[in-house]
Amino acid sequence: MSVPVSSDADLIAAHTNGDPHAFSELFRRHRDRLWAVALRTMRDHEEAADALQDAMISAFRNASSFRAESQVTTWLHRIVVNACLDRIRRRQARPTVPLPETGPTEPAVPRDAIEEQDTRMAVQEALAELPEDQRAAIVLVDVEGYSVAETASMLGVAEGTVKSRCARGRVKLAKLLGHLRNPSADANVPDDAMATRRREGR
Repeated sequence: MSVPVSSDADLIAAHTNGDPHAFSELFRRHRDRLWAVALRTMRDHEEAADALQDAMISAFRNASSFRAESQVTTWLHRIVVNACLDRIRRRQARPTVPLPETGPTEPAVPRDAIEEQDTRMAVQEALAELPEDQRAAIVLVDVEGYSVAETASMLGVAEGTVKSRCARGRVKLAKLLGHLRNPSADANVPDDAMATRRREGR
């Protein structure tokens, strides 16, 4: 039996009332954005998949706790973000570096595509340098485009806290990613240091 077209709230209600298909339909509707949030927060495909799975199990089991005080999507994203942050905290004692997605056996790609990929990797690495609270706020507001109010609801904090975390995170990102705006290695070297380099033949 297929689930008729209905609202997210109707699907949650149907799920809590025992409909075996309702939650699957709800997840199908929103999985792409939920996955995007998990991946950008975790920076690792396997970790993101595990976090998303943890989140959906939690949502499946605790759907009765949804009180319609926010959008269903906001509720789902909050669960995903919390699952990601839980995993980040657990792995902080044993940080890992993800392997590059490209390898020597893959076909060559145009230079523009390589530069674009390098930029994406640089942004991901910079995001990884942020504390998890700032990273979550930046991902939701600046990457996913959620409002401050929606993000505050997802993270369970005040709107002012979201604004503060975003502001601090943006300052750090600007410093970490400054080389993307000015790729010259000598761009930020003071003039007296440049003169010393020339005298020393470097």
